[in-house]
Amino acid sequence: MAKRIEKPTETELTILNILWDHGPCRVREVAEQMTKERDDEVGYTTALKMLQLMFEKGLVSRDETERSHQYSARHPRERMQRDVLKHLADKIFGGATGELALQALSARKASPTELKKLRSLLDAMETKNPVSYTHLTLPTKRIV
Repeated sequence: MAKRIEKPTETELTILNILWDHGPCRVREVAEQMTKERDDEVGYTTALKMLQLMFEKGLVSRDETERSHQYSARHPRERMQRDVLKHLADKIFGGATGELALQALSARKASPTELKKLRSLLDAMETKNPVSYTHLTLPTKRIV
């Protein structure tokens, strides 16, 4: 069984989305992207401290081969999404993933493509098809 990923804060999710979208980044690049996204200046030392804390939590990895370290998301976006959803289902929905899905679908309209993939997933689950559900993954969207 895979080790549970520590739940990231909202700011940590912002940084993870930057790393997922742009690939490995130096601290200055992360600070610049955060500033663009927040419309508020994010200093180098703030970004550095956040990345150091995220490294300690196991959310990012650090390449120290060059003078200016590069940081990368340690886990793929899809794994983080699944882990955050499992946590949410357990804490708010008492483990009822169906209720979580119903609430998510009632909160925002799903696209025709998303609905088609959801139907495929439900069909596969109903027939207890042992095929992996990962091929039904929808295009990834930013987590926040």
